[in-house]
Amino acid sequence: MKPALLVIDMQKAFYNGYGVKSMDSTAKMINRAIALYRKKNYPIIWIQNENKKDNLLRGSAGFEFIDALQPLDNEKRIIKEYANSFNKTDLAEYTAKNGIDTLIVTGYNALYCVLSTYRGAMDLDLTPMLLKNGSASDKKKNIRLVEDICNIISVGILEKFYQE
Repeated sequence: MKPALLVIDMQKAFYNGYGVKSMDSTAKMINRAIALYRKKNYPIIWIQNENKKDNLLRGSAGFEFIDALQPLDNEKRIIKEYANSFNKTDLAEYTAKNGIDTLIVTGYNALYCVLSTYRGAMDLDLTPMLLKNGSASDKKKNIRLVEDICNIISVGILEKFYQE
């Protein structure tokens, strides 16, 4: 098994309404996974949504990750325009080139980009798992719905699996 952690669309543009509370609690869980992946030197892939229609563009404040989550310079970044992070990006190429076969999927918005990317990974014969409590949404009920229909794994189990 060669895992990678995906952090999808945890951007300031979506940090409003219920999204604030949801992203704050999700960021705590994602940061635990990030610490583990950095310690083990496993890949972390940061995905950002760019959307010209909504004026969500590189260089704008809304394009940046929320303050609680910050990628390192050596970690992979992918810019996407579609819900599925594999659609018209180099994510599939990157995972294949690096022998990645298992993806721990986290981020915003559970019912859209997170679920679309999860299903996109399945279509490519990768093994995706949602990080339990690692998805944020603008609606609380959507997080539970997505966790109910996907394979999930907790940070505690990841820590146990990756023990030295």
